[in-house]
Amino acid sequence: MQTSGVESSVNYLEPMDELPVFYSEKYQQNNLKLAAHTICVHDARAIQQRLSLDREGFRLVDHPSAVKSFRDSEEVQRVYRPEIERLMADVTGARKVLVTGPVLRWGERSQDSGTLLNSRPARFVHVDYSRKSFEDFARQHLANAGVQDSDYWLTGRFAAFNIWRVLSPPPQDVPLGVCEAPSARLEDAITGMAVIDPPGGSELRFESSLYRFNPDHRWYYFSNMRPDEALVFKAFDSDRSAVQGCPHSAFNDPTCPADVEPRASVEIRAYVYFG
Repeated sequence: MQTSGVESSVNYLEPMDELPVFYSEKYQQNNLKLAAHTICVHDARAIQQRLSLDREGFRLVDHPSAVKSFRDSEEVQRVYRPEIERLMADVTGARKVLVTGPVLRWGERSQDSGTLLNSRPARFVHVDYSRKSFEDFARQHLANAGVQDSDYWLTGRFAAFNIWRVLSPPPQDVPLGVCEAPSARLEDAITGMAVIDPPGGSELRFESSLYRFNPDHRWYYFSNMRPDEALVFKAFDSDRSAVQGCPHSAFNDPTCPADVEPRASVEIRAYVYFG
């Protein structure tokens, strides 16, 4: 699938002798060896009706939200999480959907960038989990939700997805690029350690997947995203014969006017269980 696009760059992991480690807050302590690579990020607007979670691993959906303020955690809990649960049940056909807490992020030009936990754009190519942490979180989310028959849901197929929405008007200076899942090979992924380190709080550490450069990777984004749209993309699938996750990264759109409002976005993750 080739469409019009923009030329930009994203950071890939270089060979390392140590475990790659990255922090949400103390990012100055990151142990990452990164190198910028020029990529062509194709605009998927022209082909959005042909995209499939089961083939490319990502798609754009129309999805207005009734949330008035995504900074209001009570409203997000009461309104947005059920909205996403219904959306993911609809687009995947899963019988059970468990949604995590949302993450608000802003482009670096915004004064809000870095003011909340994990609120900077992710600037290197990654998938949020490793195979191990994907399976660990699948069990943990069931336990946290008080699901009694968790073994039943874990015996069947389950998968993890990201749901990404802009909160700022188009165009976006820092869009999210997604790599078409079939173009990423298993050997491109390197296991690293993600550390969510809230100031004054306990760290959460879990395995993540970082990616080495492969010229066969096919990159896409959706230009001029609106807040009533949502980009859904897969992270992992327990069915290893199914398409797996989409590596992704923020990137700078060089064609975007310099004076636009900095990108603001909300990301939420969902585990779906087919039973």
